[in-house]
Amino acid sequence: MAQVQYYGTGRRKSSVARVRLVAGDGKIIVNGQDVEKYFDLETLRTILKQPLVTTETEGRYDVLVNVNGGGFTGQAGAIRHGVARALLQADPAYRPALKQAGFLTRDPRMKERKKYGLKGARRAPQFSKR
Repeated sequence: MAQVQYYGTGRRKSSVARVRLVAGDGKIIVNGQDVEKYFDLETLRTILKQPLVTTETEGRYDVLVNVNGGGFTGQAGAIRHGVARALLQADPAYRPALKQAGFLTRDPRMKERKKYGLKGARRAPQFSKR
């Protein structure tokens, strides 16, 4: 018999995380590696576990993640977003808690594009009087 799986897609900056929740004992696998090996910093591991802690489901699901694009912080944020969306599929009763904590809102902040005549998005060439 097929095991029940819940899916969620999370995004932040230029990172995209495809998250799968499977009933299990709380293992987190990111891109085929254990979460401790993939994310060196404890703060990043804490970020991606936040939805599980908020809904008190930390040991109930195995989290399987494919994430690409961006840096480590953006990827951790994308995983958090994806886990929150997958938990919502698992049980719609989690919605108020996840919404209150702000885990269902996609962070809209992106890199500003470079403008012509400037060296960066806002950085102007050095001014010289002569």
